[in-house]
Amino acid sequence: MGASHTKVIDLKSAIETYVPDGAHISIGGFTINRNPMAAVYEIIRQHKKGLHLYAHSNGQGVDELIGAGCVARLEIAYAGSGRFAPTCIRFRKAIERGDIGFEDYSNYQMTLRFMAGAMGVPFLPTRSGLGTDLIRQWGFQKTERQNDIKLPDEKLVVLDNPFGTWADTPKVVLVPAINPDVTIIHVQKADADGLSRINGLPFVDVEQAKASRHLIVTCEELVDTDELKSDPDRNQVPPFCVDAVVHVPWGAFPTACFGRYDYDPAYLNHYKQDAADDIRYKKYLQNFIYGPETHEQLLAKINPAQLDAIRADERTGYATGLDRR
Repeated sequence: MGASHTKVIDLKSAIETYVPDGAHISIGGFTINRNPMAAVYEIIRQHKKGLHLYAHSNGQGVDELIGAGCVARLEIAYAGSGRFAPTCIRFRKAIERGDIGFEDYSNYQMTLRFMAGAMGVPFLPTRSGLGTDLIRQWGFQKTERQNDIKLPDEKLVVLDNPFGTWADTPKVVLVPAINPDVTIIHVQKADADGLSRINGLPFVDVEQAKASRHLIVTCEELVDTDELKSDPDRNQVPPFCVDAVVHVPWGAFPTACFGRYDYDPAYLNHYKQDAADDIRYKKYLQNFIYGPETHEQLLAKINPAQLDAIRADERTGYATGLDRR
């Protein structure tokens, strides 16, 4: 596609256009790695409500969306931010208070669910979950499922292996596909048409991207197509999957973006303290999310020396000498 078909828009417009109240959304990243935090903060600023959120094993993004009251229901394998919050703090409070609906799957099950969505099939089989309470414990009951056409009728289905005793697998678990209304991922490089490159571990971002009806890509660097096509085997997300491209340097901050910057332990430690107390958390939201109008304004509140400290070493892709305590 030519330059006249550019998909580049600003972040505010992308969220306004593709994330309505009540949308089923998915966010990429893993714990405190490459979460699309600039987009998360913009969702919060726009006071989006009633979101049905999907994530593989996410941390900071999930926790802040839940803490700000944007999420009505969550499907996830694991919600944690490393040693800063082995279980996400606002997530845990919301579950304990009954503020959100919640259903959990294994990591592999969630991977397969996104993969099924990307493949265009209604489910995929696995042995993951057999012998565990994941099979028995449902977060969404059948009546709730029947009243929402976007929810599968069953959490999962266990059935006899239709091939008999072949492969020594008497039972299999069928997990339903996920097809979000919109997925948001953060990448290192993208062009104006949406061709995207993730450096380092992709996690399940590619499957999430391909499973979704709409896709917002935020990127560290907006580059010419020729640069990405010079190494085509390193590009994971094709343009036809992408609806919007948003250039947001430091767009994963305070989580890490491999090869660009590490996670910010100072920010995450302060967040941990603020998130533990309801009053302090309200002040945090005002100071760091509602107060700044853009991600750039949020970054301006961070000590420049701290940003320098988390810049990635070119050789390793991580910050060297960083005090991670």
